[in-house]
Amino acid sequence: MANDEPEEIQALRQALSFSPENVALRQHLGARLMKLGRFSAAETEFRDALKIEANNSELNVLLAEAYFQQHKQSEALVVLESLERADRLTAQGKLLYARVLAQTTELVKAAKVYRDLLADHPNMQDESLDEELSPFLLEDSEDDADGPMRVPAGDIPGAGYLEKEAPDMTFDHVGGMDEVKDQIRMKVIHPLANADLFKAYGKSVGGGILLYGPPGCGKTLLARATAGEVKASFMAVGLHDVLDMWIGQSEKNLHEIFASARIHTPSVLFFDEVDALGASRSDLKQSAGRNTINQFLSELDGVDSNNDGLLILAATNAPWHLDSAFRRPGRFDRIIFVPPPDLPARAAILQVMLRDKPADRIDFEAVAKKTDGYSGADLKGLVDDAIEAKLEEAMKRGDLVPLTTKDLLKSAKRIKPSTREWFATAKNYALYANQSGLYDDILEHLKLKR
Repeated sequence: MANDEPEEIQALRQALSFSPENVALRQHLGARLMKLGRFSAAETEFRDALKIEANNSELNVLLAEAYFQQHKQSEALVVLESLERADRLTAQGKLLYARVLAQTTELVKAAKVYRDLLADHPNMQDESLDEELSPFLLEDSEDDADGPMRVPAGDIPGAGYLEKEAPDMTFDHVGGMDEVKDQIRMKVIHPLANADLFKAYGKSVGGGILLYGPPGCGKTLLARATAGEVKASFMAVGLHDVLDMWIGQSEKNLHEIFASARIHTPSVLFFDEVDALGASRSDLKQSAGRNTINQFLSELDGVDSNNDGLLILAATNAPWHLDSAFRRPGRFDRIIFVPPPDLPARAAILQVMLRDKPADRIDFEAVAKKTDGYSGADLKGLVDDAIEAKLEEAMKRGDLVPLTTKDLLKSAKRIKPSTREWFATAKNYALYANQSGLYDDILEHLKLKR
């Protein structure tokens, strides 16, 4: 027994030592620890209790609450999503689910979960959720005698002018990722260069590719380089270019974006964070966002237009939140995993980042070996950290001081890879929600077996 614990906790632990299989007693101990703010200890008790009663919904919700209080949103989401799929979410679980979702980009789903909860339990209203989700809590009006009611569908301003770029970069400017580049060449570059040959086999020139993986690993860079490889105009589409506060306007914006891209073929349309535009429609039954998704699917199909020569690239950090309809043939039918750069790629990226900067015979391979799991963004953070330290020394001396391998290795100890949390979430989906084999690349990267 821990001497620094309150007598009540010590008494409960002593009782458990005589009856370790008593789930109710262990749950009570976990609940008391939660009240004391000892969330990690509470997590241990709930996990031990669930080894005995794995299907105890109340215990699962308490475990998710313990995760949430420790800022382990990914772990909490996995628990709550499994309860939702099994239709075993308690009222308290639904409130927690809405709170967890509100901390992510899933604000529309958070609002739906919260709205459904209040419909059955109006006494569970939460002021902080009311304020945080207010733009998403308005439902469509179906009984307006004067026609459709113009209701805000979000708080993102309407679409503005979509700038067309002519990227001056190619795959030579992207370090590593040779396998990913080869897949893009086969899907995008070769069809454009050999259009007659591909058409002879009934293959159209164009289509969609979905890039997924941890944030900061070069998905946007790859998209720009792809446009540069085929000398196509590049149009980067952000949420603010599509979503509008008035119902019906978002669909119009999306149609105009596709129409403009079709006029300027060959062109590459790039949708970053596409899961925010293409979330699962089962979560959007009472939301204006459902109509936007239907419009998106229609544009991808080219129902009223010809998409020949139009290349659609999209990137997401959360492919599991994307509506499955986007993965049908003719839409995003090629889904490519973009992992963190491997050792040679990390060495190449560091070399590019330090080009034209004062440096003294950097051993890039040695630094690359110490940065396993780092994203491109993490490597930039490492270089920035080393430069800041060197700038301070240079200002004291009043002269340039070159960066050394030792400086970069010191920064590597301070800057930790940001991809770990993403892989913690992705691993759960790859192991337990991977019936189609969509996430096999994640398992292969993690050296795990299905």
